[in-house]
Amino acid sequence: MADITFQDRVAIVTGAGGGLGRSHALLLAGRGAKVVVNDLGGSVDGSGGSHSAADAVVDEIRAAGGEAVASYDSVASAEGGAAIVRAALEAFGRVDIVVNNAGILRDASFHKMTLEQWDAVLAVHLAGTMHVSHAAWPHLREQGYGRIVNTTSVAGLFGNFGQANYGAAKMGIVGLTKVLAIEGAKKNIKVNAIAPIARSRMTEALLPEAILAKLEPERVSPVVAYLASERCPVSGQVLSAGGGYVSRIETLEGPGTVFDAAFSIEDVAERWDAITTLDGAQSYSGTDQALAKVLGKL
Repeated sequence: MADITFQDRVAIVTGAGGGLGRSHALLLAGRGAKVVVNDLGGSVDGSGGSHSAADAVVDEIRAAGGEAVASYDSVASAEGGAAIVRAALEAFGRVDIVVNNAGILRDASFHKMTLEQWDAVLAVHLAGTMHVSHAAWPHLREQGYGRIVNTTSVAGLFGNFGQANYGAAKMGIVGLTKVLAIEGAKKNIKVNAIAPIARSRMTEALLPEAILAKLEPERVSPVVAYLASERCPVSGQVLSAGGGYVSRIETLEGPGTVFDAAFSIEDVAERWDAITTLDGAQSYSGTDQALAKVLGKL
């Protein structure tokens, strides 16, 4: 099988000053992509800012013979998202790939969480993913080609204590991914998401070193790069990846049951097992399929 390359492709990677984003950017650049290395240079909670993180990764790419420019804009505003895409257009004349990786944490149990903690996390993760993708979208549509790889999390897909803000944002990204995959299909824009498990500033305080040693970012980036490639065959999917393990995650609907026109609370209780079983469950590629199943049963 021929090697996958990104020759003549331009990629934006947000949050690329370290961890997963740095690994993604280096791999794409190493396979020929011209890369916009975006990083605000702030702390894990999003405060502060510095040019050093993005500049260091740009220097790494250039030292290896690749092409890259730095962007220090925040994804949390529409203006920042537009500026990131503009950096790609001004430096390289186009944009083909967007890897939405930037993120922050403001963990707190729900009863202690402030509105500021909630808003800040959704602004970076969910709105940030939208801002950069929205700015790139017209260019991807016009050229009839694009790849967007979003970053969700098992915290959104399955829940995690103390991360109501983060989990809500990450599950919102799944919904955004599904819709953009549908809307981008006619223009050859494929949009997928990855739920990574990797060593990063966000996970170093949560996992023991023995586990972190197996979760290097470089064991996630090949999956991201494949989803960002011309050879990618899918759109609207979510993949889990960490430590070399890769799997597909889906939202499933069980076979369900149908009640008569008039049914009681007790009827629901009596048939709870039939309602909740996932035996024979299926996934859908869009709302139309989900509605067709319901209407077919009725």
